[in-house]
Amino acid sequence: MTTSDRADTPSVVPVTLYDTTLRDGTQGENITLSLADKLRIARMLDEYGMPYIEGGWPGSNPKDIEFFKAARTMTWQTARLAAFGSTRHRSNTAATDPNLRELVAAETPVVTIFGKSWLLHVTEVLGATAAENLDMIADSVRFIVERGHELVYDAEHFFDGYLADRDYALSTLRSAREAGARTLVLCDTNGGTLTNELVGIVDDVLTSLRADPGAPPVTWGIHTHNDAELAVANSMAAVAAGIRHVQATINGYGERCGNANMVSILGNLALKTPHELVPAGGGSLPGLTELSRSIAEIANLNPNDYQPYVGRSAFAHKGGVHGAAVAKVERSYQHIEPSAVGNAGRLVVSELGGKANTRIRAEQLGHQLDGDLDPGALSRLIKELEADGLAFEGAEASFELLIRRHQAGYEPPFRVVDFTVIVDQRDGHELRAEATVKVEVAGEVLHTAADGNGPVNALDAALRKALGAFYPGIDAVHLFDYKVRIIDGASATGARTRVIIDSADGTREWSTMGSDTNIIAASAIALADSLEYAIWKGAAELRRRDERHFTTPTRTRRGSPSKPPAVNPER
Repeated sequence: MTTSDRADTPSVVPVTLYDTTLRDGTQGENITLSLADKLRIARMLDEYGMPYIEGGWPGSNPKDIEFFKAARTMTWQTARLAAFGSTRHRSNTAATDPNLRELVAAETPVVTIFGKSWLLHVTEVLGATAAENLDMIADSVRFIVERGHELVYDAEHFFDGYLADRDYALSTLRSAREAGARTLVLCDTNGGTLTNELVGIVDDVLTSLRADPGAPPVTWGIHTHNDAELAVANSMAAVAAGIRHVQATINGYGERCGNANMVSILGNLALKTPHELVPAGGGSLPGLTELSRSIAEIANLNPNDYQPYVGRSAFAHKGGVHGAAVAKVERSYQHIEPSAVGNAGRLVVSELGGKANTRIRAEQLGHQLDGDLDPGALSRLIKELEADGLAFEGAEASFELLIRRHQAGYEPPFRVVDFTVIVDQRDGHELRAEATVKVEVAGEVLHTAADGNGPVNALDAALRKALGAFYPGIDAVHLFDYKVRIIDGASATGARTRVIIDSADGTREWSTMGSDTNIIAASAIALADSLEYAIWKGAAELRRRDERHFTTPTRTRRGSPSKPPAVNPER
């Protein structure tokens, strides 16, 4: 018996993390990674300190073959790269099986093979007998091990197989172990096993197999899916029961409901348990948030704001009681220090917050509230405005503008006097939108018009055309997202809507909002706020380049402004 087999020595053997984002994670719906994407993510995981990276299944597609070919030319700092595949086909020998030959050709130090533990799959999916499946497991493992690779054996559907026929499921593990596998991974492939049931099975497996006479030492692993929302909990419980190898994906990406979330597992193990970890100390733990968000960006997915540890809302406080407490003692409503994982705490301004939320959030944004508008009065104003359909928690630029507009000496950089938007489609021709805008700046009124591929785009173009003559810096501003929320759906098409517009200028991003029963009016408010915010915040930078454009609005002679980016052709 070795320490790898013992469940009663939790800190003797480190818990090793095995990342399968590039293989199992890519099986998630709407996740498609190019070859370049996979190489970038692999490099990030290696630099983070991940000890094992499963790169893909070279026997399943040409892209993964190319990935492993490219990986052979790279220098790996910490990671051992693994190629993934299945046991041989029942009609092949190990030496002639194409899948196994591709695994060897990948030339990775580690090979991971999955085999069937559930007789349902053996007989009805593979069309093999129980004995044939045991031979397939042993032959495949032996073939890889004899060629010098570290072999990880994934016992697919193990927990379902155990419940259907315990003795047979255990025999598949014995077959892999006797053939040379030294890491045996119990897989909850359908993701439906409850935690107490999973722990009982893990206990039985470790007790039963370590009692075999002459059994070679092995490391036990866990691989869970999230179909019952238990993947992280099951992985943590398995570690507590003696498991020392944990497979998971970054952000929990994976088929159906996803895999166990490596980010949460890593944070839990590193910050909340006494276990030693590989990577040591949990890797670059303060870089965990950046790793999570960077991989989401490469996968072209929005980061989950509510994801534990790394989400934007993971340490956000909206309730007034919470905000007041956090203002006094930050850890009073936080389970860890956010900076430990590279995240940050945040107070949310909303109708549910109190004056503490409002004051602290204003200070975080660089505003000292004074006699012009005390925190209590500002908090009450926010409650009134949100009752009318606004929502400052999703539009902090509008919150900053609200503060500025109630401070002494505020003068708006412009005023929208009036606007008209016409949408026209005749005789099946392409839809046409035209907006006219009258804007007043420093006492001067300018009347402009512009076309667009939709009413909001046309309105945006007309506003820019008018303001660009006074504030050339707004040419750098572009809108990258536009969201509409129906506030009172019972009113059907007459409902009040809330529009949130996300903007950027190359150095910062911000969000503004508008609310009205007319979606164009709501959009106009959000657009005007976005441009006012850009003029205000960009003044210092642009003053250094051309002070006269921002300190004193002045008409300048200029050509036609470039066409602004489209917001949405249907809006």
